[in-house]
Amino acid sequence: MVYEYNGVSIYYRFFNKGKTTPIVLMHGWGVDSTIFDDLIGFFPDKTFLTIDFPPFGKSGKNVCDWNIFTYVGMFISLCENLNITKCDILSHSFGGRIAIIVSSINSSLVQSCIFVDSAGMKPRHSLKYHIKVLKYKFFKKHKKDVSNFGSSDYRALSPQHRKLFNRIVNEYLEVYAKEIKSKSLLIWGKCDNQTPLYMARRMKKLITKSKLLIFENCGHFPFIECRLEFYKAVSEFWEAL
Repeated sequence: MVYEYNGVSIYYRFFNKGKTTPIVLMHGWGVDSTIFDDLIGFFPDKTFLTIDFPPFGKSGKNVCDWNIFTYVGMFISLCENLNITKCDILSHSFGGRIAIIVSSINSSLVQSCIFVDSAGMKPRHSLKYHIKVLKYKFFKKHKKDVSNFGSSDYRALSPQHRKLFNRIVNEYLEVYAKEIKSKSLLIWGKCDNQTPLYMARRMKKLITKSKLLIFENCGHFPFIECRLEFYKAVSEFWEAL
């Protein structure tokens, strides 16, 4: 189904509608909601709502002027349109940014939240990183090729969407995380090199009612890399609500 928000088509899907409080699945950057299809199939007794965050999946692409708060406004607006007054959230990576802000500013909407290798914490930058930034600025100033700079997520985007990406990743959300009151579970891959484990530990300190589970020999996608262990953890969390 499609919801129009500020001229942008937002594609969403309901699964097992009406069985339980909706669990909203928030995907990461560069993918779409189908990444959660196996998880949905594993829990046939749960109601799920998935959203393709634009510009990904079947949602619209014209979001060059958006920022992370636009995504938050879109999500809250969609919930109002669907008459959702309470939900649980499972978010991954970029989706965690949206979940952090929504959970902090609208606690009555969010009953609980699972953060899976969530983004949003300020990164620690090494000397190597700062040297690379200086090199990029030098190349750009002298009109040299800079196409090989940046992360793979960044390089895969159009020039217009790169500006959106930069606005999002440079918004640090510690101030919002510490305001989260809902019960929260943090699941992290110990070997994650995209949102490293120190970010999980920082979130754990900021979110009062939170528990951190660290999966050994697992990277940025625990729900794919450690599927059964992941399903067991989220099942126990949801059953305890």
